[in-house]
Amino acid sequence: MLARLGELFVLLAENKTWPGFSCGLTEEEYKALQQLVQRERIHNPWFTEDSVRFALGSLAEMLDEQKLTEWANRYPYVTKPRRVAIIMAGNIPLVGFHDFVCVLLSGNTAVCKLSSDDPRLLPAFVQVLTKWDPAISERIVLAVGPIKQIDAVIATGSDNSVGYFQEYFGKYPHIFRKNRTSVAVIDGTETPEELKLLGEDLFRFFGLGCRNVSKIFLPESFDSNRLFEAIVGFGEIVNHHKYANNYDYNRTVYLMNSIPFLDNNFAIFKEDEGLFSPLSVFFTQRYKKVEEVTTFLTKHKDAIQAVVGHGYLPFGTAQQPTLDDYADGIDTMAWLTQL
Repeated sequence: MLARLGELFVLLAENKTWPGFSCGLTEEEYKALQQLVQRERIHNPWFTEDSVRFALGSLAEMLDEQKLTEWANRYPYVTKPRRVAIIMAGNIPLVGFHDFVCVLLSGNTAVCKLSSDDPRLLPAFVQVLTKWDPAISERIVLAVGPIKQIDAVIATGSDNSVGYFQEYFGKYPHIFRKNRTSVAVIDGTETPEELKLLGEDLFRFFGLGCRNVSKIFLPESFDSNRLFEAIVGFGEIVNHHKYANNYDYNRTVYLMNSIPFLDNNFAIFKEDEGLFSPLSVFFTQRYKKVEEVTTFLTKHKDAIQAVVGHGYLPFGTAQQPTLDDYADGIDTMAWLTQL
C-alpha cells in the first residue's frame, strides 16, 4: 500500500490530472487531494503549493516499491506490536512521514500526534490508505487531545520542547530530537551549476527545515560573487510575505547595530562562527585549511543534520533524504524492532 501511495504522491507532485481509476481513487477523491495541496497555504502560509508538491515528490522517491522492500527486509518484523506515539513537528509539510512509515513497516501501531501547523495532510493520506486496505486502520491512530495507551515515543521539537518531552514521556522508551541544522562546505572548485544547486539547500521550504543549510564554509580566497550570481534565480523568495518580514527585520537589526553583512536583496550573508542563523540569514566562515572545517563538524556533530559539498552529500540533495538517512543518525527501524 505504501508503494501505491508513492505513485499517488508522484501524480500530486507533478500536478497531473486525474489518471482514471488506476490511481485507486475516484475523480472526486483525487480532485479533493489536489485542492488540499493547493489550499494548504491558506491555513499555513509557509506551506505553499510548490513546497507541498516538492515534499510529496521527495517522499515518493522513498516509497518506491523496490527500495521499500530492500530496506524493510534488513529488519525483523515485530511479533508483539507496540503502540508508538509519534509527536510530529510542523516546520515543513509531512515532516514526520518517515517515522510514520518506519512504525508501520516495523509491524507496530502508529499513534500520531499532529502539529497544529500541519494537521491536514497526513489524515488525508491515511484516509487513502484505509480506503485501499481497511485493515490498516487498526494500526494507525490520529490522536486528538492527550496521548494515552502508548508503549514508546518518537518526538521531534525544539531544544525547549525536549524538556517537556522528558517530563511527560521520559518513562517510556523514546527518541527525542532537538534542534538541528545543516552545513555546506565549499572548496572553490564548484561549477556554477553546483553553486546553483546549493540554492536548493539554502532556500527550499524557506530554510525552515533541519536539513536546510544555515552555515557555509568558504575558502579564504573564494569570491562571494560566484555564489551570489549562481543563486540569483531564487530571488523570488522575497515576495513571500512571511519570509520578507524576516529578511527586513534581520537586515534592519544588523544595520542599526552597524554589524557588517553582505546582502543580495533577498538574503543576508554574515561572517559568523555560529551554527544556527536566523531565517533569511546565512552564516559564512572562511577557512585556510580543511582541517578547520573537519574540527568544527566534529565539535558540532550533535547539532548538524546534514553536510553538503564535495565529499559529502551532493549539492541540492539536502532535502531529499533516502529511507536509511535517519534523523539524528539514530536507526529508527532498528530501535522500533527491538522494543
